[in-house]
Amino acid sequence: MHGVIAEEWGRETVDATEWQRRWEVAFSRGFEKADNDVLREEIASEMVGSTAVVVVLSGCQIITSNCGDSRAVLCRGTETIPLTVDQKPDRHDELLRIEREGGKVINWNGARVFGVLAMSRAIGDHYLKPWVIPVPEITFMTRTDEDECLILASDGLWDIMSNEEAGGVACRLLRRRRRLMMADGVSPAQAVADNLTDIAYGRNSSDNISVIVVDLKPRRTRQPRQ
Repeated sequence: MHGVIAEEWGRETVDATEWQRRWEVAFSRGFEKADNDVLREEIASEMVGSTAVVVVLSGCQIITSNCGDSRAVLCRGTETIPLTVDQKPDRHDELLRIEREGGKVINWNGARVFGVLAMSRAIGDHYLKPWVIPVPEITFMTRTDEDECLILASDGLWDIMSNEEAGGVACRLLRRRRRLMMADGVSPAQAVADNLTDIAYGRNSSDNISVIVVDLKPRRTRQPRQ
């Protein structure tokens, strides 16, 4: 997905002063291309689908693009800020869109498109088009010195942890790992991702669990002892 978006960014010719618009076009085209690539798969191309959450970091911006119910969360100081909104079939605007296209949302172990899929946007899942679409929602957040980390995860984590709980766990462990500068070969961000994954498994999360943590603090070089 990152490669596809990078390719689309290179092709985009929107006026450079309209940088937000340029990112929106690149993300939208990139997600559309990824969706079409799924359709060309030889095995079960109509039935295969996935969520996608993509973050681009610049020196001053956090640009987030989301399709489905994976989630990106920013830990900033004592705050936990959601950068995405889950695209669920019973979300008011999504429900209206689905029904406007002639679709139905049925409550079958939760709200689902035609009683099948528990998200309203996805890459793939072509058997549920035009109701399930690959159109991402894109947000822009200005970076600050208080930013600690980003958490990107699938619903296997978010089904059993709130944004605030996950953010609290992440910040505590990150700060401890940075302070101790542990020499076990595991980066602070990877240690946090592993810990959140272990918590989800320990609570018997019933969905797939994918977790990425991005440390937003400048790295310090460990100085040799004199």
